[in-house]
Amino acid sequence: MTSDYAIKLAAELESASRLRAAQFLVTQRPWLDLYGINVRPVTPFSSLSSKPFVDTALIHRSLPDELLFDIFSKMDPYTLGRAACVCRKWRYTIRNPIFWRNACLRAWQLNGVVENYKILQSVYHGSWRKMWLLRPRIRTDGLYVSRNTYIRAGVAEWKITNPVHIVCYYRYMRFYPSGRFLYKNSSQKVKEVVKFMNIRSSKADCVFSGHYTLSQDRVEAAILYPGLRPTVLRIRLRLRGTTEGANNRMDLLSLVTSGVNDAEAIDPDDDILGLVEGWEEDETHNPDVPATSHKRGLTPFVFVPFDEVETSVLNLPVEKMDYFVPG
Repeated sequence: MTSDYAIKLAAELESASRLRAAQFLVTQRPWLDLYGINVRPVTPFSSLSSKPFVDTALIHRSLPDELLFDIFSKMDPYTLGRAACVCRKWRYTIRNPIFWRNACLRAWQLNGVVENYKILQSVYHGSWRKMWLLRPRIRTDGLYVSRNTYIRAGVAEWKITNPVHIVCYYRYMRFYPSGRFLYKNSSQKVKEVVKFMNIRSSKADCVFSGHYTLSQDRVEAAILYPGLRPTVLRIRLRLRGTTEGANNRMDLLSLVTSGVNDAEAIDPDDDILGLVEGWEEDETHNPDVPATSHKRGLTPFVFVPFDEVETSVLNLPVEKMDYFVPG
């Protein structure tokens, strides 16, 4: 006579033996069924692998690789960086060197193609993308803005104490790959000034054009202020970034104004930087305009892309942000 406990034990042993004999355990959990569909590695663009693969994404099934490549070729490098975060296939496609080669040749076109290829091979081991990330370069897709403040004492009659005002003004610089740049001093906010920062702006908008050079991380720039006593503004900057490849900060090393004589007062659109090259810091060619090295208003420049000028914190009034630390 057997007990109920013995019968139940035998049934459990029989089911356990069947589980050991089975090769696979089929489950109805839906998230496990997705493993073989969406987590499979995507074949790189232009891969030589002969293994057939069907991409499950609708955009990849309907968009040919050639058309996707053509779309990426029309993007700027920063948009390419955002697109590379979408999926594996886009990341593999965007790592194609041709995108970064074109971007590097445009960014450092003043150096020439031959010199850029020499730097590529000697410093960056033939990687255009590495060159784009690590080599210092001036960004041309926005404005460099320096926000400066100072305290001015006010006057109030019939009061014991006098008011104190915080005055805020900005220095704006916009660079072009051709070696030209625009400069403007103004108390207006970034969103108001950006529409004037173009080559077609007139001197009535107080936008002046000059030339610059980039050597390693140092920027040399010069502007000619026309008038009865022409004055040259010489600017020395150091380029840096808060993260690798950002190039979103420029430290203002020196700001010097000097006079030029009538023979040297060329057209402001000409290369004034070549004229003052080699000048000493205290050198001036017009005794009526002494050389002055400015020690105030040297706050570092912060880069603001064109698509962020409306929302930048630099638009905040003094009442909400009295001082700004660029970092």
